[in-house]
Amino acid sequence: MNVTLHLAQDPEADELLGRSPLAALVGMLLDQQVPMEWAFQGPATIAQRLGADDLDAYVIAGYDPEAFTALLSQKPAVHRYPSSMAKRIQQLCQYLVEHYDGDAGAVWQGVVTGQELLGRLRELPGFGAQKAQIFLALLGKQLGVRPEGWREAAGAYGEPDAFRSVADITGPESLAKVRAHKQQLKAAAKAAKASGH
Repeated sequence: MNVTLHLAQDPEADELLGRSPLAALVGMLLDQQVPMEWAFQGPATIAQRLGADDLDAYVIAGYDPEAFTALLSQKPAVHRYPSSMAKRIQQLCQYLVEHYDGDAGAVWQGVVTGQELLGRLRELPGFGAQKAQIFLALLGKQLGVRPEGWREAAGAYGEPDAFRSVADITGPESLAKVRAHKQQLKAAAKAAKASGH
């Protein structure tokens, strides 16, 4: 895995996301209740604060939980909810150590079908159905991981030229399109709620 992503809109953070499967997974985990760029900047910030140029599942899994929370809470905080996210990142890394020898890329290596890959992603702590589908679409669209039926397994996020999620962000222009799509969804949900549906 060594591609250029544009999710954090920051060259160093994006470079890490493109070469480190664990950084990409952690960025996806952080992608909730904060702007996308903030979430995907997180892995680079964590690595920097750990004094490393990459994330290591063994190091994070074994890190003192209070110290790891403090690391994420330093200003600027890695996430709006640094303590709950610190716990989730450690749970993810512990799972990777237990099931994949700490190798995040092994989650998608050797998978034959999109459904198999979706199943593996759904088993990751903190990855619900939607997050798993979005990450599967990101793997297929930008990272060249394309097992048979990957688009179908990713659902609407797998559609070409969809601009629905981080899987479709390749620069500032597509980021704006994805952001506009998310705002339309929020407005529609708000309108439905207001009309009592």
